[in-house]
Amino acid sequence: MPERHLSAADVRSIYDRHGPALVACASSVLSDYPLAEDIVHNVFLRALRGDLLLPDSPSAYFYRAVKNAALNARRDRQRESPLPTDSAWLLHKSGDRAVSIALQRALDRLPADQREIVILHHWLGCTFEEAAGALGISANTAASRYRYALLKLREQLQDSQKTEASENVAGR
Repeated sequence: MPERHLSAADVRSIYDRHGPALVACASSVLSDYPLAEDIVHNVFLRALRGDLLLPDSPSAYFYRAVKNAALNARRDRQRESPLPTDSAWLLHKSGDRAVSIALQRALDRLPADQREIVILHHWLGCTFEEAAGALGISANTAASRYRYALLKLREQLQDSQKTEASENVAGR
């Protein structure tokens, strides 16, 4: 009997028939329905892209693939640890802990692309050309993102100082 590969129609049929049950399976492992849906979709996308031979039991194969992907995602999530917002992981040159925490919070509020360039350029000492190479952007884009980030940081830190000052006045 010749080997038969899963066609797009086969994958679609399996998804239509077993998709909701597979999402339930992944949800039971993760307790996160949207992530479970993403995992199921990714497993089926890999099946569409790959050279997958028709398994003896497609439902068992996809169950195993989804369960393994969900377990991997759960393991990966357990390794993640959020940066504490009440302790200083970033040290300000003045040594002032409150300033360090305010700066951390301001950095957290920046768009990711701007935060990356600030860290690369300011803290790691990369030139804009080096940072641009690491991020796959032009040096001009890196410089622009840095300039915008500094403006936003300055604005956020000034706002937090104003808020802090008004709270100190109100507390007296």
